[in-house]
Amino acid sequence: MLPKEKLDRINFLSNKAKKDSLSEKELAEQKELRQEYLKAFRGTMKDTIENVKVIDPEGKDVTPQKVKDLKNKKRLH
Repeated sequence: MLPKEKLDRINFLSNKAKKDSLSEKELAEQKELRQEYLKAFRGTMKDTIENVKVIDPEGKDVTPQKVKDLKNKKRLH
């Protein structure tokens, strides 16, 4: 995840945009920070999904084959 300073800056720019307008420089910074945040979020979400194991009520592993294949591929690298 992003460092706290960057998250604070994202929130500051968001709040400022709601109250006032942002300068061109701030708009560019906000866009760049958002892209960085989304990249980090997606990476974390991907790692989480790749490490999920789905168990049905009967205790059987029903993890989708696609996820199992990703785990095996990751393990081999």
